[in-house]
Amino acid sequence: MEASSGRPGPGPGRVVVGVDGSPSARSAVLWAAREAALRGSGLVLVHATDTDAATPFLRGTESDRKQRAGRELLDETVAAVAARRPELALRTELGHGPPSDALRRAAGHGGTIVVGHRGLGGFPSLLLGSVGLDVASTATTPVVVVRGAAEPAVSGFVLAAVRDAADLGCATAAAREAMLRKAQLRLLHIWREPPGARLMSRRGAEHDARDHVLPLSQVADHVREEFPELTVHADGEKSHSVAGAFVDASHHADLLVAGGRRSPGRLGPTLGWTTLSLLQYAHCPVELIPRHDPGHGSPS
Repeated sequence: MEASSGRPGPGPGRVVVGVDGSPSARSAVLWAAREAALRGSGLVLVHATDTDAATPFLRGTESDRKQRAGRELLDETVAAVAARRPELALRTELGHGPPSDALRRAAGHGGTIVVGHRGLGGFPSLLLGSVGLDVASTATTPVVVVRGAAEPAVSGFVLAAVRDAADLGCATAAAREAMLRKAQLRLLHIWREPPGARLMSRRGAEHDARDHVLPLSQVADHVREEFPELTVHADGEKSHSVAGAFVDASHHADLLVAGGRRSPGRLGPTLGWTTLSLLQYAHCPVELIPRHDPGHGSPS
């Protein structure tokens, strides 16, 4: 892996973004540059040629061509970012292995990985590219999948998906993002309407609602105590579709922060259904905060 000069320090909070020349990646770079500027951190631009595995089957000239093209792409991207945000400390990394490996390595233990929702490869009908899916499924640091317009309208809200008290870390991360943006924070808990709910008595329905809203209230209290200057809204809603309700709410958010719950699968970690739906359909960028407790399946 090669790196340019002018490196930012490797401290926590640095932002790492994947660069592949696709429109989705360009949107991700713009978003990542703004995020790094808000944090006052450096920005690392990563491109991986994935030529290591194919080396026995590639001619040396073809491998060299891919490396030159990758370096040119990184140089062009640096120039574009520097023109917009000259205050940013920029670093580039050109890897020879898989893009997801290069991004995880660049992020280390404290960075945030940013990817576009689609790459250059694959099929146009796919809603989430293979690199984004791999990184979101396996990263142990926060991952942002950039969705929506490259220059979205500012709503003034950061939205956090809260399942239970174990999502306090997710809510805290969302609070920090809201503080950076001078925005308000909305903590949202959605629970699925159980079968036969219409036959439930009013008292039973109220008791069911209290059971769901109590953990949300506890999380909200902790966030308000830690961030007294932040405006925090805590809302609980019942819906027939947890994922659909969060997607609808994302219409009115600058960023949706959710716990990145992963379940073990035959081929490695897999995202829960609700988490995957948010990455595929949300109307704003989605940030996944790793959650590795024993019950880290789907937030639904």
